[in-house]
Amino acid sequence: MEYVVAAVILLVVLVAGAVGLMVPRMRRRELPPPTGGGTTTLERPVSEEEPPAEVDEGLPPVLVEPQPEIETPEPTAGRLVRLRARLARSQSSLGRGLLSVLSRDHLDEDAWEEIEDSLITADVGVEATQVLVARLRERVRVLGTRTVAEVRAQLAEELTAALEPDMDRSLRTTPHDGRPAVVLVVGVNGAGKTTTCGKIGRVLVADGRTVLFGAADTFRAAAAEQLATWGERVGAETVRGPEGGDPASVAFDAVKRGIDTGIDTVLIDTAGRLQNKVGLMDELGKVKRVVEKHGPVDETLLILDATTGQNGLEQARVFTEVVDVTGVVLTKLDGTAKGGIVIAVQRKLGIPVKLVGLGEGPDDLAPFEPAAFVEALLGSDG
Repeated sequence: MEYVVAAVILLVVLVAGAVGLMVPRMRRRELPPPTGGGTTTLERPVSEEEPPAEVDEGLPPVLVEPQPEIETPEPTAGRLVRLRARLARSQSSLGRGLLSVLSRDHLDEDAWEEIEDSLITADVGVEATQVLVARLRERVRVLGTRTVAEVRAQLAEELTAALEPDMDRSLRTTPHDGRPAVVLVVGVNGAGKTTTCGKIGRVLVADGRTVLFGAADTFRAAAAEQLATWGERVGAETVRGPEGGDPASVAFDAVKRGIDTGIDTVLIDTAGRLQNKVGLMDELGKVKRVVEKHGPVDETLLILDATTGQNGLEQARVFTEVVDVTGVVLTKLDGTAKGGIVIAVQRKLGIPVKLVGLGEGPDDLAPFEPAAFVEALLGSDG
């Protein structure tokens, strides 16, 4: 009996011990996770720098291409007057030099030869210089003027007359019924043709025209990209073809695109041509013939580098024979004493200078105004 009682007591003790051990474990399992600065192995707290859980970090970021800002070119009216400072070097070498000689008390043969040399050096040309000097000599003889102001006025009148102010210098860029005006831009390599084509587009946009570019210079890798950049800046489309492709095909497509989209003026940039390369010149003629399947070319502008001097006259002559040049754009007149080339081009070829480039800025291309040009050349102080 005693053994039975002892066994029962032992069993009760063992059961009580087991229950005592289990209760703390159960309580620990019911405790909430710690809220202090530590982490558990089950989850990691989200830091403030990390993205929210709903963002899928595996997706690549979306790249938004910035839209080019559309520029507003400055008005062309009076632009040449505003750019007169660009002619500072020409002014000192030509204008002031002529005024200095003409203002002497006595003009002997040596003085007139000095005047002739100044004009020829400025690329006025021998024939034009002889005419200009003869007229000046007659005026000085008849009027007997000697003050700087009087001589300056006479010189300004004669230079302006030599620039033939009555020539039509308007750009034919008005669209026709159902199709745009077409302007063909031609010239030799190195004259700044593609850049000037882009600037001409800005001139037209400034005057209220809508413009489309045709990148028909398919042989110079950077030409189409360069022209497209000019177009983007003024919101103009550029039609281009594959590198080394048919220039005439690109020109044709550009005019067709201009017709389809109702553009005012299509500007076609052609490859730089060497005037002594007959095959290349023939190809330029082909570009014009293909474009004319849509209608006549309204304007053919020849880009001439003013610093090439009398050689530019030969370039102009050959281009005129191939594509019937209607106007000249003289580039790089800034910082050169060769402003007289304007007179030489017009007198020799009968082609008006319509635009002049007087700097590197995008709007440093101005409609040519003979009186304003002479005023800039001579300077305001006489």
